[in-house]
Amino acid sequence: MSPSQPHYLPLALPLFLFLAGVFLFVVVLIQIRVLHYAYAMLGLSSNAALLILLACLAGSYFNIPIAQMPEQRFVSGQTVSIFGMNYIVPVVVDWPGTIIAVNVGGAVIPGLLSLYLLLQKRIWISGAVTTTGVALACYLLARPVAGLGIAIPIFAPPLITAAMAMLIARTNVAAVAYVSGSLGTLIGGDVLNLGRIQGLGAPIASIGGAGTFDGVFLTGILAVFLASLWGERA
Repeated sequence: MSPSQPHYLPLALPLFLFLAGVFLFVVVLIQIRVLHYAYAMLGLSSNAALLILLACLAGSYFNIPIAQMPEQRFVSGQTVSIFGMNYIVPVVVDWPGTIIAVNVGGAVIPGLLSLYLLLQKRIWISGAVTTTGVALACYLLARPVAGLGIAIPIFAPPLITAAMAMLIARTNVAAVAYVSGSLGTLIGGDVLNLGRIQGLGAPIASIGGAGTFDGVFLTGILAVFLASLWGERA
């Protein structure tokens, strides 16, 4: 990988296939119309929702560089295991330093959809409160990992988000879950931990990338199921 090509699949193949399997499961449920109403409650058509989920999965490959940190040594071309999951550290040659990037599938798309839901559903207060709670929990759970950057347990964001959304949100539970789960994970897991990146030897520290992408992706799936379970309160 050259400095001009900061793109790579951050997930080991088994984990990526697991998330792809979850996506296909949702596709089947939509085709048999089990989740059609749930997506409608989020303000999305079934086709739009599937396109967004697919774009998130495919977008995990792409990183947008925004900054660079000096680094003396790098971990290169390894598979890093943390919290029982495997993540890929890309092979790098003549790398200038740790590149801070924003992942398209794990940060850009969920961030834009969260903004859309905030504006459409007007969930500013409940969204802010639950996002703060999720961010704090993710910050406390986050661990610096050599070669990778920051990682959090894959199922922590969805579970914490579900509990907080159902506890705090009086209406639009699913939308609150998506917004707080996505933004809370990104803020608490990645943004607030940028100061812990230097010295880990990570070629790329991607906000919404390896270490947090899986949690953000599963949170999006969770929001749909909350919509189907809590429809009468949306």
